[in-house]
Amino acid sequence: MHDIITEIWQTARRNKLRTTLTGFAVAWGIFMIIVLLGAGNGLINATMKMSGDFLTNSMEVYAGMTSKPYKGLKEGRNIQLNSKDLDATDAEFNENVDEVGACYYYSTTVSHGEQYMNMQIAGVFPVHTQIVKEHLVCGRFINDIDQKERRKVLVLNDRQAKELEPKDYKTLLGKFVKVGNLSFKVVGIYQSRGEGEGNAYSSYSAIKSIFGSNTPSIGSIEFTFHGLNSEDANNDFEKDYRRRLNANHQIHPEDERGVWIWNNYTQSLQMNDGIAIIHTFLWVIGLFTLLSGIVGVSNIMLITVKERTHEFGIRKAIGAKPWSILRLIITESVIITTLFGYVGMLCGIFANEYMDATLGHEVTDLGVEKITLFVNPTVGLDVCIEATMVMVIAGTIAGLIPAYKASRIRPIEALRAD
Repeated sequence: MHDIITEIWQTARRNKLRTTLTGFAVAWGIFMIIVLLGAGNGLINATMKMSGDFLTNSMEVYAGMTSKPYKGLKEGRNIQLNSKDLDATDAEFNENVDEVGACYYYSTTVSHGEQYMNMQIAGVFPVHTQIVKEHLVCGRFINDIDQKERRKVLVLNDRQAKELEPKDYKTLLGKFVKVGNLSFKVVGIYQSRGEGEGNAYSSYSAIKSIFGSNTPSIGSIEFTFHGLNSEDANNDFEKDYRRRLNANHQIHPEDERGVWIWNNYTQSLQMNDGIAIIHTFLWVIGLFTLLSGIVGVSNIMLITVKERTHEFGIRKAIGAKPWSILRLIITESVIITTLFGYVGMLCGIFANEYMDATLGHEVTDLGVEKITLFVNPTVGLDVCIEATMVMVIAGTIAGLIPAYKASRIRPIEALRAD
Protein backbone atom coordinates (compact mmCIF):
# COMPACT_ATOMS: atom_id res chain seq x y z
CA MET A 1 0.00 0.00 0.00
CA HIS A 2 2.91 2.29 0.78
CA ASP A 3 4.26 1.80 -2.74
CA ILE A 4 0.88 2.67 -4.26
CA ILE A 5 0.57 5.86 -2.20
CA THR A 6 4.14 6.86 -3.11
CA GLU A 7 3.37 6.28 -6.76
CA ILE A 8 0.16 8.29 -6.58
CA TRP A 9 2.07 11.14 -4.91
CA GLN A 10 4.67 11.12 -7.64
CA THR A 11 1.97 11.07 -10.32
CA ALA A 12 0.21 14.01 -8.67
CA ARG A 13 3.46 16.00 -8.54
CA ARG A 14 4.07 15.36 -12.24
CA ASN A 15 0.54 16.44 -13.10
CA LYS A 16 -0.09 19.33 -10.73
CA LEU A 17 -2.68 21.11 -12.89
CA ARG A 18 -4.74 17.98 -13.42
CA THR A 19 -4.65 17.11 -9.73
CA THR A 20 -5.53 20.67 -8.76
CA LEU A 21 -8.51 20.78 -11.12
CA THR A 22 -9.76 17.45 -9.82
CA GLY A 23 -9.40 18.59 -6.23
CA PHE A 24 -11.05 21.95 -6.90
CA ALA A 25 -14.08 20.28 -8.50
CA VAL A 26 -14.50 18.06 -5.44
CA ALA A 27 -13.86 20.77 -2.85
CA TRP A 28 -16.11 23.29 -4.59
CA GLY A 29 -19.04 20.87 -4.73
CA ILE A 30 -18.78 20.06 -1.02
CA PHE A 31 -18.20 23.70 -0.09
CA MET A 32 -21.22 24.99 -2.00
CA ILE A 33 -23.71 22.42 -0.72
CA ILE A 34 -22.65 23.07 2.89
CA VAL A 35 -22.83 26.86 2.48
CA LEU A 36 -26.18 26.75 0.68
CA LEU A 37 -27.71 24.46 3.29
CA GLY A 38 -26.23 26.57 6.07
CA ALA A 39 -27.68 29.79 4.66
CA GLY A 40 -31.04 28.12 4.13
CA ASN A 41 -31.07 26.76 7.67
CA GLY A 42 -30.27 30.25 8.95
CA LEU A 43 -33.35 31.66 7.23
CA ILE A 44 -35.51 28.73 8.31
CA ASN A 45 -34.33 28.93 11.93
CA ALA A 46 -35.01 32.69 12.04
CA THR A 47 -38.50 32.12 10.63
CA MET A 48 -39.21 29.33 13.10
CA LYS A 49 -37.98 31.48 15.96
CA MET A 50 -40.33 34.29 15.00
CA SER A 51 -43.30 31.95 14.63
CA GLY A 52 -42.42 30.23 17.91
CA ASP A 53 -42.78 33.54 19.76
CA PHE A 54 -46.54 33.54 19.13
CA LEU A 55 -49.28 31.09 20.04
CA THR A 56 -50.46 29.39 16.86
CA ASN A 57 -54.16 29.17 17.74
CA SER A 58 -54.63 32.87 18.36
CA MET A 59 -55.81 35.96 16.50
CA GLU A 60 -55.14 39.66 16.82
CA VAL A 61 -57.67 42.21 15.61
CA TYR A 62 -56.81 45.80 14.66
CA ALA A 63 -58.84 48.79 13.52
CA GLY A 64 -58.25 49.94 9.97
CA MET A 65 -59.73 52.19 7.30
CA THR A 66 -62.76 51.37 5.19
CA SER A 67 -62.17 50.69 1.50
CA LYS A 68 -65.80 50.48 0.30
CA PRO A 69 -68.78 52.87 0.60
CA TYR A 70 -71.74 51.53 2.58
CA LYS A 71 -75.19 52.88 3.43
CA GLY A 72 -74.36 56.38 2.24
CA LEU A 73 -71.02 56.44 4.07
CA LYS A 74 -67.90 56.99 1.99
CA GLU A 75 -64.81 54.83 1.99
CA GLY A 76 -61.70 56.03 3.83
CA ARG A 77 -63.27 56.22 7.30
CA ASN A 78 -60.94 55.51 10.21
CA ILE A 79 -62.36 52.81 12.49
CA GLN A 80 -61.85 52.41 16.23
CA LEU A 81 -62.61 49.14 17.98
CA ASN A 82 -64.88 49.57 21.00
CA SER A 83 -66.34 47.63 23.90
CA LYS A 84 -69.16 46.27 21.70
CA ASP A 85 -66.55 44.50 19.57
CA LEU A 86 -64.91 43.03 22.66
CA ASP A 87 -68.26 41.85 24.07
CA ALA A 88 -69.31 40.35 20.71
CA THR A 89 -66.03 38.44 20.50
CA ASP A 90 -66.48 36.98 23.95
CA ALA A 91 -70.23 36.27 23.87
CA GLU A 92 -71.13 35.42 20.28
CA PHE A 93 -68.13 33.33 19.23
CA ASN A 94 -67.58 31.32 22.39
CA GLU A 95 -68.01 28.10 20.41
CA ASN A 96 -64.44 28.59 19.21
CA VAL A 97 -63.06 31.49 21.22
CA ASP A 98 -61.41 30.68 24.56
CA GLU A 99 -59.87 33.70 26.28
CA VAL A 100 -60.35 37.27 25.09
CA GLY A 101 -58.22 40.30 25.84
CA ALA A 102 -57.30 43.72 24.52
CA CYS A 103 -54.17 45.85 24.17
CA TYR A 104 -54.06 49.59 24.72
CA TYR A 105 -50.80 51.41 23.97
CA TYR A 106 -49.64 54.67 25.49
CA SER A 107 -46.26 56.41 25.18
CA THR A 108 -44.93 58.31 28.16
CA THR A 109 -41.81 59.00 30.24
CA VAL A 110 -40.80 56.50 32.91
CA SER A 111 -38.27 57.58 35.53
CA HIS A 112 -36.43 56.12 38.51
CA GLY A 113 -34.37 58.51 40.54
CA GLU A 114 -32.30 60.55 38.10
CA GLN A 115 -32.69 58.01 35.30
CA TYR A 116 -35.55 58.30 32.83
CA MET A 117 -36.55 57.19 29.34
CA ASN A 118 -39.47 57.42 26.95
CA MET A 119 -41.21 54.11 26.36
CA GLN A 120 -44.43 52.66 25.08
CA ILE A 121 -46.56 50.94 27.70
CA ALA A 122 -48.98 48.25 26.60
CA GLY A 123 -51.99 47.69 28.83
CA VAL A 124 -52.81 44.01 28.40
CA PHE A 125 -54.96 41.19 29.74
CA PRO A 126 -53.26 38.13 31.27
CA VAL A 127 -54.05 36.18 28.07
CA HIS A 128 -51.41 38.27 26.30
CA THR A 129 -48.63 36.13 27.83
CA GLN A 130 -50.12 33.07 26.13
CA ILE A 131 -50.32 34.74 22.73
CA VAL A 132 -47.01 36.63 22.78
CA LYS A 133 -44.49 34.43 24.55
CA GLU A 134 -42.22 36.75 26.51
CA HIS A 135 -39.44 35.09 28.50
CA LEU A 136 -39.28 36.39 32.06
CA VAL A 137 -35.88 37.08 33.59
CA CYS A 138 -37.33 37.58 37.05
CA GLY A 139 -40.64 38.39 38.72
CA ARG A 140 -44.01 37.75 37.08
CA PHE A 141 -46.29 38.97 34.35
CA ILE A 142 -49.72 40.66 34.54
CA ASN A 143 -52.29 38.45 36.29
CA ASP A 144 -56.06 38.39 36.82
CA ILE A 145 -55.88 40.25 40.15
CA ASP A 146 -53.94 43.10 38.53
CA GLN A 147 -56.63 43.36 35.88
CA LYS A 148 -59.55 43.12 38.34
CA GLU A 149 -58.18 45.64 40.84
CA ARG A 150 -56.66 48.01 38.24
CA ARG A 151 -53.29 47.68 39.86
CA LYS A 152 -50.60 50.11 38.74
CA VAL A 153 -47.93 47.49 38.07
CA LEU A 154 -45.24 47.41 35.41
CA VAL A 155 -43.32 44.69 33.60
CA LEU A 156 -40.17 46.03 31.91
CA ASN A 157 -37.77 44.35 29.53
CA ASP A 158 -34.11 44.00 30.51
CA ARG A 159 -32.98 46.88 28.27
CA GLN A 160 -35.46 49.28 29.83
CA ALA A 161 -34.55 48.08 33.31
CA LYS A 162 -30.84 48.65 32.62
CA GLU A 163 -31.58 52.21 31.55
CA LEU A 164 -33.47 52.93 34.75
CA GLU A 165 -31.08 51.00 37.05
CA PRO A 166 -27.65 50.78 35.35
CA LYS A 167 -25.78 49.16 38.25
CA ASP A 168 -27.95 46.07 38.74
CA TYR A 169 -31.19 46.14 36.82
CA LYS A 170 -32.63 43.13 38.68
CA THR A 171 -32.75 45.16 41.90
CA LEU A 172 -35.48 47.24 40.24
CA LEU A 173 -37.87 44.34 40.89
CA GLY A 174 -40.35 45.31 43.63
CA LYS A 175 -39.47 49.01 43.50
CA PHE A 176 -41.65 51.90 42.36
CA VAL A 177 -40.99 53.96 39.26
CA LYS A 178 -42.71 57.08 37.96
CA VAL A 179 -44.95 56.64 34.94
CA GLY A 180 -45.71 60.23 34.08
CA ASN A 181 -46.70 61.58 37.50
CA LEU A 182 -47.94 58.27 38.91
CA SER A 183 -46.09 55.54 40.78
CA PHE A 184 -46.10 52.04 39.31
CA LYS A 185 -44.59 48.99 40.96
CA VAL A 186 -42.17 46.89 38.90
CA VAL A 187 -43.36 43.29 39.26
CA GLY A 188 -41.43 41.64 36.44
CA ILE A 189 -38.56 41.92 33.97
CA TYR A 190 -38.57 40.00 30.70
CA GLN A 191 -35.93 39.32 28.08
CA SER A 192 -35.92 41.79 25.18
CA ARG A 193 -35.78 40.66 21.56
CA GLY A 194 -33.03 41.81 19.25
CA GLU A 195 -31.99 45.41 19.69
CA GLY A 196 -35.42 47.03 19.73
CA GLU A 197 -36.65 48.89 22.78
CA GLY A 198 -39.82 46.80 23.02
CA ASN A 199 -42.85 47.53 25.18
CA ALA A 200 -43.37 47.76 28.89
CA TYR A 201 -46.51 46.00 30.10
CA SER A 202 -49.14 46.91 32.64
CA SER A 203 -52.71 45.85 33.40
CA TYR A 204 -55.16 46.86 30.70
CA SER A 205 -57.67 48.18 33.23
CA ALA A 206 -55.14 50.55 34.79
CA ILE A 207 -53.69 51.94 31.54
CA LYS A 208 -57.09 52.35 29.87
CA SER A 209 -58.68 54.07 32.88
CA ILE A 210 -55.72 56.42 33.44
CA PHE A 211 -54.62 57.28 29.91
CA GLY A 212 -57.56 56.31 27.68
CA SER A 213 -60.68 57.13 29.64
CA ASN A 214 -61.62 59.98 27.27
CA THR A 215 -61.78 57.80 24.15
CA PRO A 216 -64.16 54.93 23.26
CA SER A 217 -61.33 53.09 21.50
CA ILE A 218 -60.23 49.94 23.30
CA GLY A 219 -57.09 49.55 21.19
CA SER A 220 -56.75 46.12 19.65
CA ILE A 221 -58.39 42.78 20.46
CA GLU A 222 -56.62 39.45 20.89
CA PHE A 223 -57.96 36.01 21.71
CA THR A 224 -57.14 32.31 21.70
CA PHE A 225 -59.35 29.75 19.98
CA HIS A 226 -59.91 26.04 19.50
CA GLY A 227 -61.64 23.76 16.99
CA LEU A 228 -60.33 25.54 13.87
CA ASN A 229 -58.00 22.85 12.59
CA SER A 230 -57.79 23.67 8.90
CA GLU A 231 -57.14 26.68 6.73
CA ASP A 232 -60.70 26.56 5.36
CA ALA A 233 -62.18 26.52 8.87
CA ASN A 234 -60.06 29.51 9.85
CA ASN A 235 -61.03 31.43 6.71
CA ASP A 236 -64.73 30.76 7.32
CA PHE A 237 -64.41 31.91 10.93
CA GLU A 238 -62.60 35.08 9.86
CA LYS A 239 -65.35 35.94 7.38
CA ASP A 240 -68.10 35.51 9.96
CA TYR A 241 -66.16 37.36 12.63
CA ARG A 242 -65.23 40.26 10.35
CA ARG A 243 -68.82 40.54 9.11
CA ARG A 244 -70.03 40.79 12.74
CA LEU A 245 -67.53 43.50 13.68
CA ASN A 246 -68.17 45.34 10.43
CA ALA A 247 -71.85 45.51 11.36
CA ASN A 248 -70.93 47.33 14.60
CA HIS A 249 -69.31 50.13 12.60
CA GLN A 250 -71.53 50.21 9.50
CA ILE A 251 -68.81 48.81 7.30
CA HIS A 252 -69.55 46.86 4.13
CA PRO A 253 -69.76 43.13 5.05
CA GLU A 254 -67.12 42.25 2.44
CA ASP A 255 -64.74 45.09 3.34
CA GLU A 256 -61.54 43.46 4.64
CA ARG A 257 -59.72 46.70 5.43
CA GLY A 258 -62.02 48.25 7.98
CA VAL A 259 -61.03 45.57 10.50
CA TRP A 260 -57.69 43.79 10.19
CA ILE A 261 -57.35 40.22 11.44
CA TRP A 262 -53.95 38.67 12.00
CA ASN A 263 -54.45 34.92 12.27
CA ASN A 264 -51.35 33.24 13.69
CA TYR A 265 -52.63 29.81 12.64
CA THR A 266 -52.92 30.54 8.92
CA GLN A 267 -49.70 32.54 9.04
CA SER A 268 -48.00 29.50 10.54
CA LEU A 269 -49.37 27.26 7.78
CA GLN A 270 -48.13 29.61 5.07
CA MET A 271 -44.78 29.89 6.82
CA ASN A 272 -44.41 26.11 6.98
CA ASP A 273 -45.22 25.82 3.27
CA GLY A 274 -42.64 28.48 2.48
CA ILE A 275 -40.03 26.74 4.63
CA ALA A 276 -40.66 23.43 2.87
CA ILE A 277 -40.22 25.09 -0.54
CA ILE A 278 -36.99 26.82 0.53
CA HIS A 279 -35.61 23.59 2.00
CA THR A 280 -36.40 21.59 -1.14
CA PHE A 281 -35.00 24.29 -3.42
CA LEU A 282 -31.74 24.46 -1.47
CA TRP A 283 -31.29 20.70 -1.57
CA VAL A 284 -31.95 20.60 -5.31
CA ILE A 285 -29.45 23.39 -5.98
CA GLY A 286 -26.95 21.78 -3.61
CA LEU A 287 -27.27 18.36 -5.23
CA PHE A 288 -26.82 19.84 -8.70
CA THR A 289 -23.73 21.63 -7.43
CA LEU A 290 -22.48 18.34 -6.04
CA LEU A 291 -23.29 16.68 -9.34
CA SER A 292 -21.18 19.23 -11.20
CA GLY A 293 -18.25 18.24 -8.98
CA ILE A 294 -18.88 14.56 -9.74
CA VAL A 295 -18.97 15.26 -13.48
CA GLY A 296 -15.72 17.20 -13.17
CA VAL A 297 -14.04 14.31 -11.37
CA SER A 298 -15.32 11.82 -13.94
CA ASN A 299 -14.06 13.87 -16.88
CA ILE A 300 -10.64 14.38 -15.35
CA MET A 301 -10.34 10.66 -14.53
CA LEU A 302 -11.13 9.86 -18.15
CA ILE A 303 -8.35 12.23 -19.24
CA THR A 304 -6.02 10.71 -16.66
CA VAL A 305 -6.54 7.19 -17.97
CA LYS A 306 -6.12 8.31 -21.56
CA GLU A 307 -2.86 10.10 -20.77
CA ARG A 308 -1.49 7.04 -18.97
CA THR A 309 -2.59 4.43 -21.53
CA HIS A 310 1.00 4.01 -22.76
CA GLU A 311 2.19 3.58 -19.15
CA PHE A 312 -0.45 0.93 -18.50
CA GLY A 313 0.64 -0.92 -21.64
CA ILE A 314 4.20 -1.08 -20.34
CA ARG A 315 2.96 -2.35 -16.97
CA LYS A 316 0.95 -5.11 -18.58
CA ALA A 317 3.82 -5.99 -20.92
CA ILE A 318 6.13 -6.64 -17.96
CA GLY A 319 3.54 -8.76 -16.15
CA ALA A 320 1.20 -6.42 -14.27
CA LYS A 321 -2.20 -7.93 -13.56
CA PRO A 322 -5.40 -6.06 -14.62
CA TRP A 323 -6.38 -5.90 -10.95
CA SER A 324 -3.21 -3.98 -10.02
CA ILE A 325 -3.97 -1.30 -12.64
CA LEU A 326 -7.62 -1.17 -11.56
CA ARG A 327 -6.58 -0.84 -7.91
CA LEU A 328 -4.08 1.92 -8.70
CA ILE A 329 -6.63 4.13 -10.49
CA ILE A 330 -9.39 3.54 -7.92
CA THR A 331 -7.04 4.23 -5.01
CA GLU A 332 -5.87 7.44 -6.67
CA SER A 333 -9.48 8.52 -7.18
CA VAL A 334 -10.43 7.72 -3.56
CA ILE A 335 -7.42 9.50 -2.04
CA ILE A 336 -7.79 12.66 -4.13
CA THR A 337 -11.55 12.82 -3.62
CA THR A 338 -11.30 12.20 0.14
CA LEU A 339 -8.49 14.70 0.68
CA PHE A 340 -10.04 17.56 -1.25
CA GLY A 341 -13.54 16.67 -0.07
CA TYR A 342 -12.30 17.09 3.49
CA VAL A 343 -10.77 20.46 2.56
CA GLY A 344 -14.09 21.56 1.01
CA MET A 345 -15.97 20.40 4.11
CA LEU A 346 -13.69 22.39 6.43
CA CYS A 347 -14.02 25.50 4.24
CA GLY A 348 -17.82 25.12 4.19
CA ILE A 349 -17.97 24.75 7.97
CA PHE A 350 -15.72 27.80 8.39
CA ALA A 351 -17.93 29.83 6.01
CA ASN A 352 -21.04 28.86 7.98
CA GLU A 353 -19.39 29.80 11.27
CA TYR A 354 -18.43 33.14 9.73
CA MET A 355 -22.05 33.70 8.64
CA ASP A 356 -23.18 32.84 12.16
CA ALA A 357 -20.71 35.34 13.68
CA THR A 358 -21.70 38.16 11.28
CA LEU A 359 -25.15 37.78 9.68
CA GLY A 360 -26.33 35.74 12.66
CA HIS A 361 -26.04 38.83 14.87
CA GLU A 362 -27.34 41.46 12.43
CA VAL A 363 -30.74 42.93 13.22
CA THR A 364 -33.11 44.29 10.57
CA ASP A 365 -35.54 47.07 11.46
CA LEU A 366 -38.98 46.41 9.97
CA GLY A 367 -40.44 49.55 11.50
CA VAL A 368 -42.78 47.68 13.84
CA GLU A 369 -40.03 45.55 15.35
CA LYS A 370 -36.44 44.54 14.84
CA ILE A 371 -35.73 40.97 13.85
CA THR A 372 -32.74 38.76 13.13
CA LEU A 373 -32.86 37.33 9.59
CA PHE A 374 -30.28 34.61 10.29
CA VAL A 375 -30.33 32.33 13.32
CA ASN A 376 -27.66 29.64 13.59
CA PRO A 377 -26.88 29.46 9.81
CA THR A 378 -25.07 26.15 10.08
CA VAL A 379 -25.57 22.51 9.13
CA GLY A 380 -25.05 19.45 11.26
CA LEU A 381 -21.75 17.61 11.15
CA ASP A 382 -23.63 14.53 9.93
CA VAL A 383 -24.75 16.41 6.79
CA CYS A 384 -21.17 17.57 6.14
CA ILE A 385 -19.82 14.02 6.47
CA GLU A 386 -22.63 12.56 4.36
CA ALA A 387 -22.03 15.09 1.56
CA THR A 388 -18.31 14.30 1.63
CA MET A 389 -18.98 10.56 1.56
CA VAL A 390 -21.32 10.98 -1.41
CA MET A 391 -18.57 12.80 -3.27
CA VAL A 392 -15.99 10.13 -2.33
CA ILE A 393 -18.25 7.30 -3.48
CA ALA A 394 -19.22 9.17 -6.66
CA GLY A 395 -15.56 9.95 -7.34
CA THR A 396 -14.70 6.27 -6.88
CA ILE A 397 -17.44 5.19 -9.27
CA ALA A 398 -16.33 7.89 -11.73
CA GLY A 399 -12.81 6.47 -11.62
CA LEU A 400 -14.00 2.86 -11.77
CA ILE A 401 -15.36 3.00 -15.32
CA PRO A 402 -12.20 4.30 -17.04
CA ALA A 403 -10.09 2.14 -14.72
CA TYR A 404 -11.93 -0.97 -15.80
CA LYS A 405 -11.40 -0.07 -19.47
CA ALA A 406 -7.72 0.58 -18.85
CA SER A 407 -7.27 -2.76 -17.09
CA ARG A 408 -8.86 -4.60 -20.03
CA ILE A 409 -6.81 -2.97 -22.78
CA ARG A 410 -4.32 -5.20 -24.62
CA PRO A 411 -0.65 -4.31 -24.09
CA ILE A 412 0.04 -3.96 -27.82
CA GLU A 413 -2.82 -1.47 -28.24
CA ALA A 414 -1.72 0.49 -25.15
CA LEU A 415 1.86 0.73 -26.37
CA ARG A 416 0.68 2.15 -29.71
CA ALA A 417 -1.27 4.92 -27.93
CA ASP A 418 0.13 8.44 -28.05
